[in-house]
Amino acid sequence: MTKLKPTILLFLLLILPSIAHTEEYKNVEVTKLLTSSKASNGQPLTYLQTPNPEVTVLIVRVPPGGSTGWHQHPVPVYAYMLEGTLNVEIKGDKTYVFNKGDAILEVMNTMHNGYNSGLEPATLVVFYTGAVGVPNVVKEKVEPISVQP
Repeated sequence: MTKLKPTILLFLLLILPSIAHTEEYKNVEVTKLLTSSKASNGQPLTYLQTPNPEVTVLIVRVPPGGSTGWHQHPVPVYAYMLEGTLNVEIKGDKTYVFNKGDAILEVMNTMHNGYNSGLEPATLVVFYTGAVGVPNVVKEKVEPISVQP
């Protein structure tokens, strides 16, 4: 029995911290949405190298028939679909469809347009992991068309 006491004590010391840790989170449910090293279109993810990081978090609501317009991001952008459906067309490439509950790893430095072809609003929370002084969104420059009589 004397030899058993150190073994039991060691077992309790090893298991009690994990039991205590589990108790701290017994009412929490965790669901992994996505793990990836690539954006939605397969582009490798990159992180901004900056001494002045800045995170911006927005709620974006695209009404039925609405569109973000053609734009690109010079910073990493991540989003989560809260409701609805959003179609994201990559310029010169394909269109991706994101639904409520989807995680989105947006493309960087690539023109794309998000549009809502559904009947309900498409709402998403968007996380821009940028830098102070660096724009999160760069809209496509549209040259004015001159009309000659």
